[in-house]
Amino acid sequence: TGFLHLGGLRTALYNYIFAKKHRGTFILRVEDTDQNRVVPGAAEGIEDMLDWAGIPPDESPGRGGPAGPYVQSLRLELYGQASAALLASGAAYRCFCSPQRLELLRRDALRSQQTPRYDNRCRHLTPTEVAQKLSQGLDCVIRFRLEKGVEPFQDLVYGWNKHEVAEVEGDPVILKGDGFPTYHLANVVDDHYMGITHVLRGTEWLASTSKHLLLYKAFGWEPPQFGHLPLLLNKDGGKLSKRQGDIFLERFARDGFLPEALLDIITNCGSGFTEKQMGRTLEELISQFEVGRITTHSALLDLEALPEFNRVHLSRHIENQGLRQKLIRELQGLVELVYGDQQVDPDVLENEYVERVLLLRKGHISLLKNLVSSDYSYLWVRPSVSQQQLQTISAEVDEIGKLVIGLMTRQAAAFTVEELNKGLRDLQKQTRDTKYSSMMQLLRLVLSGRQHGPSVAEMMVTLGAEEVCGRIHRALSS
Repeated sequence: TGFLHLGGLRTALYNYIFAKKHRGTFILRVEDTDQNRVVPGAAEGIEDMLDWAGIPPDESPGRGGPAGPYVQSLRLELYGQASAALLASGAAYRCFCSPQRLELLRRDALRSQQTPRYDNRCRHLTPTEVAQKLSQGLDCVIRFRLEKGVEPFQDLVYGWNKHEVAEVEGDPVILKGDGFPTYHLANVVDDHYMGITHVLRGTEWLASTSKHLLLYKAFGWEPPQFGHLPLLLNKDGGKLSKRQGDIFLERFARDGFLPEALLDIITNCGSGFTEKQMGRTLEELISQFEVGRITTHSALLDLEALPEFNRVHLSRHIENQGLRQKLIRELQGLVELVYGDQQVDPDVLENEYVERVLLLRKGHISLLKNLVSSDYSYLWVRPSVSQQQLQTISAEVDEIGKLVIGLMTRQAAAFTVEELNKGLRDLQKQTRDTKYSSMMQLLRLVLSGRQHGPSVAEMMVTLGAEEVCGRIHRALSS
């Protein structure tokens, strides 16, 4: 019914790491039985995003597998057989109540400030009455008889639990008039036939679990073990906003966030691990995870911290030679995209130069695209500055240029920002009457063509001695 958002990603991630921890199989099943709410392309989008996040399912609609098909609308025959078996055993019955009658029941309940529930009217129809209604061609659904006295079950997260569903709910519909099952029937039937041993799902399903266990009992099947994950909320305790696609994975991928950063932040704000620690890899998450460590407290997600998480993981990618090559290609593409219509010298797209920029900016940037922001435009576009412009700042342009070239040619490779700052201060003392601030303004203009941005020493270190000297030579001879 929709695309993958952070809440869905967290549920998938916990299932994935649980499966990998116990050498199990992680299955993606598409539940599309509510045909009115199906969003075209959403199922494929979910699988694409799980692949992007680095937690691909072992079996799925896209990959196939021994328990397929993995799309519920392709399994209708199975649900028809299952509901027929429940009808035959008396655990289910046909309900002929019209939508209008059900709506009146709902309104009456709301008017009396009660929770709307079906009054189980058709439960008491005799076989003769059912046959008569069917012969008249009346529409019907199949409902499951909820029995009192449910047995408690042990939830992997919430411990011992039971909900006397028969006392608070009417008998639920398990097969609709169009032949499609509801979630309650479909998930029980599919979990059985797919051999599911463990289910980790959102806490909103905890109250329905007793109902599902009654269905397992009616079928005579062994249920899987259930674990219900506490809610994922905003840091202020409110629901995550789906407005404007704020929490959908496509948005984070488009904005340049690394999947590792998302996996890290959604597990960091939750529980199930030994301790909170930024920068965990997927392998570390798998090795540290214990389902018994998941607490029942809601997980509060602070998305403002995501850039910091991304900075840590981006630094790790830059340090890794294989991942760094991928970043080089991505950055080259971004430079061409952002600065393609300006005069980008082919030299600045050379692998060696782009790699040096990445290594020098490691730890300073949160996103790769930060490197193509206006602050860093000097890296990719050589400024066009005339000597005349520079002389309005200081009459000692030539002398300053020569001094800086001299400084850059001495042991250039070993320069750090700190050493350059000291060297530049020493140079300024050799000028006649140019203040340090004016000298910095002049050099900033020569190197970047801009009045603002990173420090001059930082620019020099990133550009490298050869490029700095080249830009000064060009400015002095123009």
